[in-house]
Formats: sequence, C-alpha cells, structure tokens
Amino acid sequence: MAESRLNITDYPNLDTRLEELAENINAMFLLFNAMIVSLMQAGFACLEAGCVNSKNVTNIIMKNVLDLFICGIFYWLVGYSLAYSPGNMFLGYTLWAGVGMPEGRLAHWFFQFVFAATAATILSGAVAERCNFAAYIVYSSVISGFVYPVVAHWAWAEGGLLAEMGYRDF
Repeated sequence: MAESRLNITDYPNLDTRLEELAENINAMFLLFNAMIVSLMQAGFACLEAGCVNSKNVTNIIMKNVLDLFICGIFYWLVGYSLAYSPGNMFLGYTLWAGVGMPEGRLAHWFFQFVFAATAATILSGAVAERCNFAAYIVYSSVISGFVYPVVAHWAWAEGGLLAEMGYRDF
C-alpha cells in the first residue's frame, strides 16, 4: 500500500500565510478603530451645533465637513510624510503625496489621518461664531499639514526627537 501523505503539520508557506494573516488582522484593527475615532467628528459637529445660534448651525456643520476634507488633502500631500516617513529626528522627508508608500501602510495612514483631523477639529468649537470661514480653512490646513505631523514625528516616529529621549505616550 502507498504511504499516506496526510500530515497536518506539512503546510507549504505556513509562515508566509501566518504573516499575511497577522498583517490583515492589524489592518482591520486599525480601520475599525479609525472609524470609532472618526465618530468624534460627528460628535464635535453636534456639540458645536448645540452651542451656537440656530442661524449658524449650517455654517458649523459645513465647517466640520470641510475640515475633514481639507485635513485629508493636506495630510495626504505632506502631513503623513512629515510624521511617519524616514528622515531625521525632527521631520520625515519621503513618501510625499503617498508616492512610494507600501500598500500595507494605507491603514496606518487612515488611522493617523483621523487623529490629525480630530486635532484640527477640537479648536473649531472654541472659534464657533468668532472666526472667518476662510481663516479657519487656513488654520485647518496648517494644523493637519504641518503642526500635528511635526509633533507626531517627534513623539511616535522611529528615531523621533522625543522618542529618542525616552518619551512613551502609552
């Protein structure tokens, strides 16, 4: 009789498949948590809409929606590069506009983008009814394209200034 080849421990490419599974689970975890964080945008919009005169509610909602879009554009173009691409201890300087970004980092980009957008949106409640719309858009683009990414690089990027000094966020 022929010897049976049914051996449950003989899986070709098992290590590769397990690594791919781990990467997919990590990406799904990041995307799920990014969706939870993005709900903060709706929460901030509702909070601000409840704190302003009824004639300004539409303006507040529009400001928060445009804030998300402006942050997305500027974080994609320059923010993620400054925050998480290889560089020096102060800034990253590759991956501009996502060029050369590995496919596996897209979930990480989205996760970090919703945090950058939330950081920009936090101030919108304080300036509700007090700030020109165009000035707020400029503020939002500067925060999401430069200020937040620089601090994120210092704290969370490998080789960042604060990370090298032993800073740990959590």
